Amino acid sequence: MSGLDVTRHGNAPGAALPADPLFFFDLANPQAYLVAERILQVMPVATAWIPVLARELAAPQDWATIDAQQREDYAERVAQRGLQPLRWPQPFPADSALAMRAATFARSIGRVVPFSLAAFRQAFAGGHDLEREETILIAGSACEMHPKSLLAGCATRVTRDALARATEMAARCGARDVPAVWVPGKEPDLPGRIFHGDDDLDRAAAAALELAAS
Repeated sequence: MSGLDVTRHGNAPGAALPADPLFFFDLANPQAYLVAERILQVMPVATAWIPVLARELAAPQDWATIDAQQREDYAERVAQRGLQPLRWPQPFPADSALAMRAATFARSIGRVVPFSLAAFRQAFAGGHDLEREETILIAGSACEMHPKSLLAGCATRVTRDALARATEMAARCGARDVPAVWVPGKEPDLPGRIFHGDDDLDRAAAAALELAAS
């Protein structure tokens, strides 16, 4: 999908968007998994990882409708990148609410990247259920998050509200689904661009490189 112009500032007070690129993702999304596994190498500048609830965006894909050929296509793409063989979690698609609250809490303590990579791998390399606390705790243990603190963090209103605000910000940036990468404009009042999907990540990187060079 092509880039979509969006403004750097929202209409609500305090709704200014950051000056750095943003990576919006949902842990239950296999395409977001593909992007997460290479975005650190592809993006030429620091890119913030922002957990969101894809189901709250304008046009989330209905993963329940994908067929066997589409699943095979994802498996081939995973293999081509040298990742562990794709194992589809059960159930799929999963309710990602718990996982995304966990990722939001991880973001609040500076561990969103290692936690999210561990959770993606639990789901799509290990085939584990993101709806289970055990899966979340295993991902947390990979980045030294204490189980009790992680579960407590998932349950707070602060975390829920932060996830809701992040999802609203993704919508303001023009994200219709995840994965999506938003690249700001060259000046605070110039429009930024949103790039959707694994196939658009290289275009997002080119836009970010252009921004950095300006």
